[in-house]
Amino acid sequence: MVSDAFGHDAPLFLGTYTPRLDDKGRLILPAKFRGQLATGLVMTKGQERCLFVFPVGEFRRMHDQLRQAPVTSRQARDYLRVFLASAHDEVPDKQGRLSIPAGLRGYAGLDRDVAVIGVGSRVEIWDAAAWESYLEEQTPSYAETAEEVIPGAF
Repeated sequence: MVSDAFGHDAPLFLGTYTPRLDDKGRLILPAKFRGQLATGLVMTKGQERCLFVFPVGEFRRMHDQLRQAPVTSRQARDYLRVFLASAHDEVPDKQGRLSIPAGLRGYAGLDRDVAVIGVGSRVEIWDAAAWESYLEEQTPSYAETAEEVIPGAF
């Protein structure tokens, strides 16, 4: 954990791991992520057909930001419905296993081989082949977009 600008502990998830789902749709969380997710997490649909996994506190902060969107915005309502209706809260077991509901496994195309990646404040769970394909597609433009995404950082 690192402290954010307000002195709150903010999660910092980094790296790529390749665990496998067991026959019951459970995933053993990477050891480096377990401490930050041990007290509870929320998993939901992400973009590009992956799953987002947030520590409960981070999910609440995200929800607070999303609540600021005007109720009159159809786009905001649609996003909130999908994001929250597919959300599932859970506490990993003592072995660090996380049960992924069938609906979320289907959405992300998860079968056996998965990629679990740290994306700063959240974890993403991808089908391993889909992650490799995405990474291969994005790598050529990675250097080109750095200045647009993080102006003046490099």
